[in-house]
Amino acid sequence: MYKFFEQLTSRISAPFVKPETRHSKVWECQCGQSIFFANSQCLACQSVLGYWPERNLLSSLDAGPEQGTWRLHSDPEAGLFRRCANLDTPAACNWLLAADAPGELCIACSLNHTIPDLSIQENHERWRKVETAKRRLVAQLINLGLPVIAKVQNEETGLSFDFIGIDLEGNLPTTGHANGLITLDIKEADDAHRERIRVQMREPYRTLLGHFRHEVGHYYWDRLVADSHWLGEFRALFGDEQQSYADALQRHYDQGAPLDWNQTHVSAYATMHPWEDWAETWAHYLHMMDAVDTALGFGMSAREMDFDYTPFPLDTLYDPQHASGPAFLAFVNAWIELAGMLNELSRAMGQPDFYPFVLPPAVIAKLHFIHLVIQEKGGRADEVLQVG
Repeated sequence: MYKFFEQLTSRISAPFVKPETRHSKVWECQCGQSIFFANSQCLACQSVLGYWPERNLLSSLDAGPEQGTWRLHSDPEAGLFRRCANLDTPAACNWLLAADAPGELCIACSLNHTIPDLSIQENHERWRKVETAKRRLVAQLINLGLPVIAKVQNEETGLSFDFIGIDLEGNLPTTGHANGLITLDIKEADDAHRERIRVQMREPYRTLLGHFRHEVGHYYWDRLVADSHWLGEFRALFGDEQQSYADALQRHYDQGAPLDWNQTHVSAYATMHPWEDWAETWAHYLHMMDAVDTALGFGMSAREMDFDYTPFPLDTLYDPQHASGPAFLAFVNAWIELAGMLNELSRAMGQPDFYPFVLPPAVIAKLHFIHLVIQEKGGRADEVLQVG
């Protein structure tokens, strides 16, 4: 069993950058204890912790010269910081902002347009869960180099979130995206409610983080593809988004997905409309990148080892001649194997598959297209694909 894991880690880590340059998901407290993304205090030595999103760094904090200011123990020369004002709210935010930054909220919390009604006791825990997922999303977007701008800074192109429940007239909220505003039904944070909806919708997978990654895909389509040089290529690959969305939605719920949808799309819902195909594929791209980053964060070393299954060939990619093509393909093939192993572990515990999806060649091409769009805008998506 040990040899199996050793071989698996070798195959996963071989295509990627050296440990000192890739994005970490596990850090070290000043006492040497491992600390993790959501931690605000070290469980071993009780040190205060803070996350600096611009550097993807979780660090112990030392008191600064003025009350309420802090220095990073791991990088004292980085400057002075303040802790997010949402630290002591149900959101339990452990992020930092520069001491001289305007406002009291970190970049992730500044995206909130409407928070849950906290007079409802259940919403305290719901908000905590929602914010934990949202911070994971925002950290990944920043690490990819994508612009994360709050609507309070730019109403026209900014991003914001509404976390709401039933309104005063008894109307249920609809989770979705419109002009940079992502709305989430706060009851999605209840596991039982979310599972009930998943079964009703016949979905294989439904999570808070998945919601966020899907809806933010719509936002970035507006920012990165619409009115860009990518639009014609998008239409050739995903379809013409000018077709009626309302008609497509009605058709999908009346007729369902085509029987052969799994040959061309990542999910049945992705067949509904080109916008949904993009958002579903975008979400899976972020899932894959974060999961492999996290696996690497636990110290996987690079050794050569042949894949024990048939990997995708280079011509599967959207642009096989692109310079990053071989590295992206190695990433995809490594993900397939990692997901397969994790599915088996889930089954061993009597749980549903960790990743209940099969990626056909057509989806690999779409994933590569999304990677190229993100890399062009953010300039950092290729970092995780460089050979170490």
